[in-house]
Amino acid sequence: MSKSQYETYEAYGPEPSVHTAETLPYGLYQDTYRPAYEAEAYYVTEPALPAPRQTTIAFGTAPYEPEAPEAPEGFEVPGALENFEAAEAFEAAGAFEAAGAFEAAEEFGVPEQDGAAGASGAGGRAARRRRARFTDRPDSAVRRLLPQALVVAFLAGGTTAFVAKDKAIELSVEGRPRSLHTFADDVSELLTEEGVRVGAHDMIAPAPGTALASGDAVAVRYGRPVRLTLDGRQREVWTTAHTVEGALHEMGVRAEGAYLSTSRSQRIGRTGLALDVRTERAVTVMADGRTRTIRTNAATVREAVEEAGITLRGQDTTSVPPESFPRDGQTVTVLRVTGSREVREELIPFEAERIEDPTLFKGTEVVARAGRPGLRRTTYLVRSVNGVREKPRREKTEVVRKPRKQVVKVGTKPRPHSVHGADHLNWRGLAACESGGRAHAVDPSGTYGGLYQFDTHTWRSLGGSGRPQDASAEEQTYRAKKLYLKRGATPWPHCGMRLKG
Repeated sequence: MSKSQYETYEAYGPEPSVHTAETLPYGLYQDTYRPAYEAEAYYVTEPALPAPRQTTIAFGTAPYEPEAPEAPEGFEVPGALENFEAAEAFEAAGAFEAAGAFEAAEEFGVPEQDGAAGASGAGGRAARRRRARFTDRPDSAVRRLLPQALVVAFLAGGTTAFVAKDKAIELSVEGRPRSLHTFADDVSELLTEEGVRVGAHDMIAPAPGTALASGDAVAVRYGRPVRLTLDGRQREVWTTAHTVEGALHEMGVRAEGAYLSTSRSQRIGRTGLALDVRTERAVTVMADGRTRTIRTNAATVREAVEEAGITLRGQDTTSVPPESFPRDGQTVTVLRVTGSREVREELIPFEAERIEDPTLFKGTEVVARAGRPGLRRTTYLVRSVNGVREKPRREKTEVVRKPRKQVVKVGTKPRPHSVHGADHLNWRGLAACESGGRAHAVDPSGTYGGLYQFDTHTWRSLGGSGRPQDASAEEQTYRAKKLYLKRGATPWPHCGMRLKG
């Protein structure tokens, strides 16, 4: 017979299939060598298979606390200790009441023994005695188990809250995804918790501050600065794309047929890059009576004209600045220019400076330094555009020679009224004979000058200054009278006779 399961009954006398153990003087059972309790007997039998393992314990009336039965050496009583603890729990809860003691015991694995343990049998008496012991002291058991029940309830509630707060999130930073668990309530809290620093130009989806739920996905893409020159216009833009091609697509730039300063597959680092883009444009070029329309991504009008097969020579130019940026739909006219330069010279008038001279008689002016005009040279550009001559355009002006100022001495000396002994002579007739009455007359040789044709030596010997032809008529007549008093009419051999008559 197997010893793996045990059932314990009160003694009802000898029965078939039940082995009765006698009590030895020293308190041991002969067949089991187990401790014996006063007024109690334990029967061990093997239940019929395949009935579930169960243990039924019937207690006597002994006044001590029951302990879990110990199996003899080499034997086990599975579930005995647990059944004792179950009984203790029912004791604390008041589960063994008079009307339902056996039903409660049956729920916890304490079955009735083949109908023999009725209300009038020894089992019923044991149950009633046990019920009395359970109902005598329920408060102590409740006090002992209540803290444990509270701890279990607290742990169960905390575990539920812990599980509810935990979220399974997929976080992707720059296209590198990873799965994680977090207690963060929203996206901003998650990024802070994971040490992901974001700026104003970065893309976060969903937006910061959005509440999180388990199973959500959060994506972060960093912004990159691009110094973009698009069709000649410079600006700085931000993009979250990793390549030039992605940035152009993100900015909506048409790249078909466009010129790019770098390849489309070029990666954009966090520091950004400089990008020059020239889209394809339609430009019309008019030259030599013909019109050509081309599609180009040229950087200048000159390049577009050359792509149209037109060569600019010499002074040729275009209707718009050749180095300007060609716009879409623009019409450019080529101007064939021929021309030359003309140089023109013109005199610059001189100024006259008058200086008073006390040695000269009043009314007498003597040119101390003759003036000289200056010379100005001007260069003009004369050109023809497409065969039509334009108005000359002054290109530059330079002064070749500065004018020289003329200096004139003006006499301030009072003029004498007469020369005694010569005033009565015909000086008008002499002047008409010598010079035709002209005060500034000069002979063809340049030696004699004035009304009376003085030479320079004679003029200065008479007190004159400068040249005689530069002096006034009155001064010349005065000097002629003085000469007559010295030498008579001999200085004028041909006209001297006019003095007498």
